[in-house]
Amino acid sequence: MANQAPSEKSLKKIERFVQHFCEKSGMNTHSDKSITDSIVKGLAANLEELGKPLCPCRFYPDKKEEAKHRTWICACDDMQVYKYCHCLLFVTPEGFPVTEYLPEDHEGRSTYGLVKDPTPELGRKLRDHAEAREKERRERHS
Repeated sequence: MANQAPSEKSLKKIERFVQHFCEKSGMNTHSDKSITDSIVKGLAANLEELGKPLCPCRFYPDKKEEAKHRTWICACDDMQVYKYCHCLLFVTPEGFPVTEYLPEDHEGRSTYGLVKDPTPELGRKLRDHAEAREKERRERHS
């Protein structure tokens, strides 16, 4: 299944999800449409293969096992906790992921510097779970 293009139905489902998530989180999709399209296609393919939109921008030794965890199901824990999107699917109007809420030692901070949240009143549904997310990151290395 991984080599087949996802169905139009799955692509439309993910596109609707992305649009809705942008509205509720105050984020934008990347201005380079090829980036957005590639990620949407990967999410749709994983939705068909695994039954969940597992983030296509990461390597997983076992995708089926990883899909059992909430961590990298789009919108992933880093997006829900920190409003940080590794894929660059959800970005600021300038095209950068928000890094304002990340732990100081997170690779996003060293890569992008401090990027403020343009809509701090929106998104971060799991913000109160930052401590648990960091514990999982240390223990599970996902």
